[in-house]
Amino acid sequence: MIVEGKVFKYGDSIDTDVIIPARYLNTSDPKELARYCMEDIDAAFAKRVEKGDIIVAGNNFGCGSSREHAPIAIKASGISCVIAKSYARIFYRNAFNIGLPILECAEAVDRIDEGEQLQVDFETGEIHNLTKNEKYKAQPFPEFIQKIINFGGLVEYVKHSLE
Repeated sequence: MIVEGKVFKYGDSIDTDVIIPARYLNTSDPKELARYCMEDIDAAFAKRVEKGDIIVAGNNFGCGSSREHAPIAIKASGISCVIAKSYARIFYRNAFNIGLPILECAEAVDRIDEGEQLQVDFETGEIHNLTKNEKYKAQPFPEFIQKIINFGGLVEYVKHSLE
């Protein structure tokens, strides 16, 4: 699977309270969560993000609470994937559980700037910065993770595996 979109870039330790502020956790509706995604760090994010766009961030992305609302809000906002130097362990697992592709690639994070256009190939792990005409290499997803993402998350993957 290949995705393409423009970059929203953030720093280190973007926690789940920044991704989806606690004051909006009275709903689990993905579309409602998307309206407030990244609001406390980037008030215009929900208005500017387009389907396919990509978040690039530093170390420890998704730290904080274990709420699954955070990756749901990101995915529902239209973000096609997140590229970071590292992830909080629970966020990492929650992202795959709901079918949000996430990649680790320090070189890409260091070289990519806000607003640049990227193309990401999940099968090969190749990140192509179309703006700078540079390529970076992340670890590709194992086949079973690709299947989970293609089915939209772990629940749908398991449902289809049982058929």
